[in-house]
Amino acid sequence: MLGLIGPALLVYCGLWVLWQALRRLVVRDVLDNLPGPPSPSFLYGNLKQVYDRQGWAFHRELGERYGSAVKLHGKFGQKILYVFDPKAMHRIAVKEQYIYDEAQWFLSVIRVTLGPGLLGTTGEQHRRQRKILNPAFNINHMRDMIPIFHEVTNRLRKAIENQVKGSPKEIDVSHWTGRTALELIGQAGLGYSFDPLVEERSDAYGDAVKSFVSSLYVLSKFLQFLPYIEAVVPRWILHWVAERLPHEGFQRVREVTRTIHERSVEIFNEKKAALQQGDEALKCQIAEGKDIMSLLLKADMTADVHDRLTEEELVAQMSTLTSAAVDTTSSALSMILTLLSEHQGVQRRLRQEILEAQARSGQRELGYDELVTLPFLDAVCRETLRLYPMAPFRFRECREDVVLPLSEPVRGRDGSLIPEIPLAKGTTVFVGVISANTNTALWGPNAHEWKPERWLAPLPEAIAEAKIPGVYANLMTFWGGSRACIGFKFSQLEMKVVLSTLISTFTFELSDKPIAWNLAGVVYPTAGPDSKLSLPLKVGLVKA
Repeated sequence: MLGLIGPALLVYCGLWVLWQALRRLVVRDVLDNLPGPPSPSFLYGNLKQVYDRQGWAFHRELGERYGSAVKLHGKFGQKILYVFDPKAMHRIAVKEQYIYDEAQWFLSVIRVTLGPGLLGTTGEQHRRQRKILNPAFNINHMRDMIPIFHEVTNRLRKAIENQVKGSPKEIDVSHWTGRTALELIGQAGLGYSFDPLVEERSDAYGDAVKSFVSSLYVLSKFLQFLPYIEAVVPRWILHWVAERLPHEGFQRVREVTRTIHERSVEIFNEKKAALQQGDEALKCQIAEGKDIMSLLLKADMTADVHDRLTEEELVAQMSTLTSAAVDTTSSALSMILTLLSEHQGVQRRLRQEILEAQARSGQRELGYDELVTLPFLDAVCRETLRLYPMAPFRFRECREDVVLPLSEPVRGRDGSLIPEIPLAKGTTVFVGVISANTNTALWGPNAHEWKPERWLAPLPEAIAEAKIPGVYANLMTFWGGSRACIGFKFSQLEMKVVLSTLISTFTFELSDKPIAWNLAGVVYPTAGPDSKLSLPLKVGLVKA
């Protein structure tokens, strides 16, 4: 009997998928009249092009050749709307965000790997979690984080100084930005130290956090099918198969997520015990009880009983915050240092601004008010995150039938003008973050060029008039609405502290090895033919 379960399930799944595919092919709607690239594959549609590590040109073509509303093809002939029209993005991210919800496959993947944290929940559960977490990311708390950031960054400075004494040397900068980002979120986020930075030391939890996104991305072409599998296969069978599936990448993800979860539980229990002992016990910990998780636990204890989070949700916040913060901050810092290495004049101008601010304050460590008022440092950060959003993929699914209005009509394949797009329940919507941030109609003909100075003058009126719904600098980099990145101010402050220290101390130049930036869940650099994370730059000491 048990021997028949596997073949029967395969037949059932195959028939169900075939029915879904045929239904999509037969039923035609406004999406079919939208312009867009042809589908190279019935099984994957355009998804392999979307997820191609070097697919920057494909994403640029979507925005420039086809317009602000484009039809893409998904798995089994699924119709996907690719859109970056400002009015449409406002409906999706803000006004009707609970209609345009996170894709089911994404929610399923995050819940299975990180648990029911901010990224893996939606609706009322997400609202409760956000309400409890928000105070930990306010400006006053950011000010309290500055000493922690400086302490970690000074250790980074000393470590690199030890490597480049005498003459400039080639250093894998991504190695150091990754270790630094992990230690920053460790101390400021969890009140936990992963890495002394002054020596090589392995930490299983830290290694798992740093490899989470890349390990998961290896399976990206399969993860889209997870909701289909969960819909027809009992959970006990899924667990049984997962333990025995002979796939190296899949088992690597299981090991990574198990390590993250187990250590998160361990740190959570330590935090809870310290809270029960009182403030004196917290003061003996790293960050003295001012870390995000300590604040979260305190807020949860005093919250209304209906708003409190379960222990499972609290542990999931730890796993989610660390996993989301490390790769994005590390890659952003690495990207900025790469661009500064390519543009030596910009690097010299930024160094001058930082050194002058240090001279005015009389100290090397700039405080919160000094850092946030450095215009060129801010311009460099904004321009980098405009042109190269660290998390470029934003999928949504319609939870009900809805009509999506556009700011400007798009011309259909039949020549007609389309002012709005009716979308059926279950339709996948892909918001083109890269296209939105580089829209030449708003940013001008040099929209695809890295020009930090554009932020030192008033932005084009078209940008203000478009009312981009992003929470940061008229950009969609950190999304908008209640699902916007809760830690974007935290990340910005981290980056500015690290950059102010590094640029005032070191010079950065390109090495002889060609660097490629790869599209993924979080973009990352590689050098030469190697596919591993690497960013070799020549680093030297700034001459006094």
